[in-house]
Amino acid sequence: MRKDIKIGSRFIGDKYPTYFIADIAANHDGNIERAKKLIKLAKESGADAVKFQHHDVTKYVSDYGFKNLGSKFSHQAAWKKSIFEVYKDAEVPRSWTVELKDYCEKIDITFFTTPYDLDTVDYIDEFVPAFKIGSGDIAWKAMLTKVAKTKKPVLFATGASTMQEVIDAIKILKSINENIILMQCNTNYTGKEENFKYINLNVLKTYETLFPDTILGLSDHTHGGVTVLGAVALGAKVIEKHFTDDTKRDGPDHPFSMDPKSWKKMVDDTRLLEQAMGSSMKKVEENEAETVVLQRRAIRLIKKKSSGDILNIKDIQFQRPCPEAAVSVNDIDDIIGKRLKKDVEKGDCIRKEHILW
Repeated sequence: MRKDIKIGSRFIGDKYPTYFIADIAANHDGNIERAKKLIKLAKESGADAVKFQHHDVTKYVSDYGFKNLGSKFSHQAAWKKSIFEVYKDAEVPRSWTVELKDYCEKIDITFFTTPYDLDTVDYIDEFVPAFKIGSGDIAWKAMLTKVAKTKKPVLFATGASTMQEVIDAIKILKSINENIILMQCNTNYTGKEENFKYINLNVLKTYETLFPDTILGLSDHTHGGVTVLGAVALGAKVIEKHFTDDTKRDGPDHPFSMDPKSWKKMVDDTRLLEQAMGSSMKKVEENEAETVVLQRRAIRLIKKKSSGDILNIKDIQFQRPCPEAAVSVNDIDDIIGKRLKKDVEKGDCIRKEHILW
């Protein structure tokens, strides 16, 4: 049985609406006023939280290491600057933290971040109600342990990893902290259409089986809300996607981000889906009660019959509608050969009161 998790003022769990996180990441473009603008737009578009990425690039990226790979790979291949320079530009300066946090509180949206080095975990702890661990740190025991020890909810992305790595990481996290949200993820950030075939939403089914007490989510980098609707239908309660105001802006995260229009549509569609998911109990619903009469068949006469006549199979047809008092079509064998005790008009249905039992 999954227990509910609270982040900020919102509860997350099976009986609560899907929780949406707008990952602003590098889309602030080095400008705090732009960062606040995106926070406001995310709030207006239906996000429950905004997330940034706090890191000291010198502790996170090796300029020497990337330059000596020989070339740029994957989404980085299109970057005009060096890998180190791009990540440097994407830093959220610590001097912004209080102002961003206060602004989020002012407009009532939750603020949290992903720390990309161990010291930043300590620094950011007082400002956030939850932590996000990025996919790249799934195999870094020190980071998993340090974040778990904060005892705050941990959102844990599992892109570019094996199932065994996920199992091992969850074991570390849950040995310290039970408040874990496990997120399926694919870490290709190119925004290509072909990426949909690699999302593997059905992994959520496996997570459900292996970790039945754990809340599930999706951290996604595809365009639109298709994967989100699929994930929610499969039980995801937390959705994280990148957010910007203009996907054509120059920057590493803009091209695969959602904009306010697409974000709002995603949220609105999800709210409709949540209504449609409904209950697991099968029953005749209020809004279809009348159609039971309209769509089901009754035993109806194709010619008038008089009192004392014997009912013959040639005298009847199985036709809609079927009033409540009508003899069930499944009881046809019980009435064939019986006499009528009153007249029945052509087209009328046979009721028990018509039959001389």
